[in-house]
Amino acid sequence: MANTSSAKKATRKIARRTAINKNRRSRVRTYVRQVEEALASGDKAAAQAAFKVAEPELMRAATKGVIHKNTASRKVSRLAQRLKVLSA
Repeated sequence: MANTSSAKKATRKIARRTAINKNRRSRVRTYVRQVEEALASGDKAAAQAAFKVAEPELMRAATKGVIHKNTASRKVSRLAQRLKVLSA
């Protein structure tokens, strides 16, 4: 348990930041799942639309430090590759 006022404030800040990061991570997972579901169904138009929304969300999460930059790039690359295979 925090005893000093600065430690108490730090725990409040950490709790607030954790909630924000959790929300962002959840949004990323939701958008990625939507792309994967569209790819699985074989709906090219829906997959492209979902990918167009998911890509900036992934990169935003990387910018904010929720996920690593390389992780975001890898996920975008793999989704784009799967979308390309579906289109071909």
